[in-house]
Amino acid sequence: IGKPLTLEQQRIRALEAEVRQLRSDNDLLKKASAFFARELK
Repeated sequence: IGKPLTLEQQRIRALEAEVRQLRSDNDLLKKASAFFARELK
């Protein structure tokens, strides 16, 4: 298939996956925050 990934490449992939997850979590929190802000008015 190809050469095995170097430790650096593995670390980059793991960090990229973490960034995707954190962005997704952040988006959900923004939506929840907007929802509750509307409910309080």
